[in-house]
Amino acid sequence: MKLGIVGTGTIVEEVLPVLQQVKGLSCYGICGTKRSEAKAEKLKEQYQMKLAVSDYEKLLDSEIDTVYIAVPNLLHFEMAKEAVLRGKHVIVEKPMTANERQAEELCALAKKQGVFLFEAITTRYQSNYQFIKEQLPTIGKIKMAVCNFSQYSRKYDRFQNGENIPVFDAKQAGGALMDLNLYNIQYLEGLFGEPQSVHYTANTEKGIDTSGVAILSYPGFQAVAIGAKDCQGQPEYRIEGSEGYIAQNSPCNVCGAVTIHYRDGREVSYDGNGDAHRMYAEFVSFVNEIASKDTETCYEMLDHSLAVSRILTRARADAGIVFPCDEKN
Repeated sequence: MKLGIVGTGTIVEEVLPVLQQVKGLSCYGICGTKRSEAKAEKLKEQYQMKLAVSDYEKLLDSEIDTVYIAVPNLLHFEMAKEAVLRGKHVIVEKPMTANERQAEELCALAKKQGVFLFEAITTRYQSNYQFIKEQLPTIGKIKMAVCNFSQYSRKYDRFQNGENIPVFDAKQAGGALMDLNLYNIQYLEGLFGEPQSVHYTANTEKGIDTSGVAILSYPGFQAVAIGAKDCQGQPEYRIEGSEGYIAQNSPCNVCGAVTIHYRDGREVSYDGNGDAHRMYAEFVSFVNEIASKDTETCYEMLDHSLAVSRILTRARADAGIVFPCDEKN
């Protein structure tokens, strides 16, 4: 994989050292904005890339075969679509798009063009998450699931002081649901599929949700997803069944150690992630799928991304949170 990176923000700075460890991947170039040209150039030099540009077209015109899009949510769809139309494989940070309609269009286009399209969602690629999926039947009939990812954002104070912050801006497809609570919903959908109904109650400020609670209703049980950027809480993940419960005490984007507490008093603990960075496993998978031309696995994951996009769109509608792009193609 010859990778072109779009963005120079925190997530890019975090992932670049990780990418150096992934076999079969080389970082070829990076694209910033006019305002971040100096930073892009610095990252290029630091990680020995060949190209640093502020023009997306120039990145797409280069030798890259895959683009990693790590920019504000609103830009995901158009930038990914342009790359797909140019025959590039695409890795796009979560959320894949701002709404269900965009997700459907982008996935259909990727399949038509015969390129790989991945949503970078760390949870699904972790060994611990696979362990939970495998062990679900051992705790009997599922009765309740609770996910809590509440993390006070360092940008929240700036938002309250009147600064325009993309993650707290409906015009830029922001909000707690589309950020931290999205991880919870990905976690739940990957385990249980698409719910029968979705209800979202949010704390809103200036037309955007800064925290909220989503209730996903499944046959025979309820799942609760709590996500907040305006307060801090202990990460808590519990799946409760008739024969026991599965517990994690780390944010699901990390998906740390798992303990199963059985009703007969037995406990089973597991931590298969090791010391690897949370983003390592997903990029290893992306590289391997492209190298082996494993479109089946890629498109199966896209079906999950589409389902999550439908859940998010329904949840926002329930809470009355509307993005301007919802009415546009």
